Amino acid sequence: MARDRGGRDDRDSRDNALVDFVVKIKRSACVVKGGRRFSFNALVVVGDKRGRVAFGYGKANEVPPSVEKAIKEGEANVHRTRKVALRGSGGPPTTIPHRVIGRYGASKVVLVPAGPGTGVKAGPGVREVLAAAGVTDILTKVHGSTNPLNLVKATIQGLLQLRTRDEVARLRGVAL
Repeated sequence: MARDRGGRDDRDSRDNALVDFVVKIKRSACVVKGGRRFSFNALVVVGDKRGRVAFGYGKANEVPPSVEKAIKEGEANVHRTRKVALRGSGGPPTTIPHRVIGRYGASKVVLVPAGPGTGVKAGPGVREVLAAAGVTDILTKVHGSTNPLNLVKATIQGLLQLRTRDEVARLRGVAL
């Protein structure tokens, strides 16, 4: 489920446009004297499809408020994160510059660049993060835990490890 979160200002609407994807909605129950009281947790990924991506986690007694809380947290986090280095052949960036492994908890996500036309070969959780970041051609593999929250965090952590050719040359102090 993707929703376009456009800005209010028409002249900068494409610059401020954020897209959000609901990754997982969980129901939890608390047993009380009168029966069970249910609450809902929502995990949402928010991005601008140009390299910025973050997640939000919201809890409420009903689904819509929990999703709204998660989107609000994700939008706040997306402005605090740095832009991910993407690479493209000729046109706009469509894949990542090099192979990278993201780890969080017992989850490990391997991200491998792919040629144009490959598509996003990824499972749930990882797919939403890559779509929100604007990656359209990539291969992924998950090892270990498949907990959606850990997969989202591991994927974002892996994307933040990416470096462009220019950054590597500057860090090493050599010309490539």
